[in-house]
Amino acid sequence: MAACAFIGLGVMGFPMAGHLQAAGHQTTVYNRTTSRAEAWVEAHGGSSVPTPREAATGADAVMVCVGNDDDLRFVVFGEDGALAGMAEGSTLVDHTTASAEVAREIAAVASEIGVGFVDAPVSGGQAGAQNGQLSIMCGGDPDVFATVEPLIDSYAKAIVLVGDVGSGQLTKMVNQVCIGGLIQGLAEALDFSRRAGLDTDKVLAAISQGASGSWQMENRARTMLDRHFDHGFALDWMRKDFGIVFDEAERIGATLPVTAMVDQFYARLQREGHGRWDTSSLIELLRDD
Repeated sequence: MAACAFIGLGVMGFPMAGHLQAAGHQTTVYNRTTSRAEAWVEAHGGSSVPTPREAATGADAVMVCVGNDDDLRFVVFGEDGALAGMAEGSTLVDHTTASAEVAREIAAVASEIGVGFVDAPVSGGQAGAQNGQLSIMCGGDPDVFATVEPLIDSYAKAIVLVGDVGSGQLTKMVNQVCIGGLIQGLAEALDFSRRAGLDTDKVLAAISQGASGSWQMENRARTMLDRHFDHGFALDWMRKDFGIVFDEAERIGATLPVTAMVDQFYARLQREGHGRWDTSSLIELLRDD
């Protein structure tokens, strides 16, 4: 079993670190809000420390799951950052949804001190993290990836090494583009069905196993109809992710008209005070009441 550190105990990181500890890997955690780290230790065992550097000291692998590029730099670099505590031959795994640019930046610095790096953003939402059923898209050296794949497996249902460092983040961007279009299409379809006077449960039973079926349809259609949006992935975070997507799209010359439209729909919901609603709340913009 490995000595591990987990940095960032939000709605995703808290259960992910718990699965790592439950799998028998001695896990030390760090979180900026100390009470959150204390709650994790109470729930899962392991230990907590006051800095990322202390968490990383003596760890074979350090997992990070924070909010954005700036948060990531804060916990990785500097005198108290994770890299300052990591030994040669250990590996840093970043589960943050961040830019491919920051992934390459961290990899370059890590390489100078003999530390491996894998960018490994996740998909599956809070439920996937809690159930250990995340899809994890990775970028990095195959030999480095092989050392941490068994650890990541403790909270994953699928792990794919897509390519070099940065490939995981680019794949997560593809994922978010797909989700935005799928949710908008599902919202329009459900609203159309309701307005047409159909029994929407029967409609979903008829179409969900066909070409239009999707994870979003299976897991979000009923909650969308019931107007329940207090679960899953907040649209505030989706807009953050879309910002990363648009920056990369400009760099590579990609055109994303549907994604840009959906982003503006989310911006409207934010202005109305619903930034913490689940991304499936797009359907609310189609209602008359």
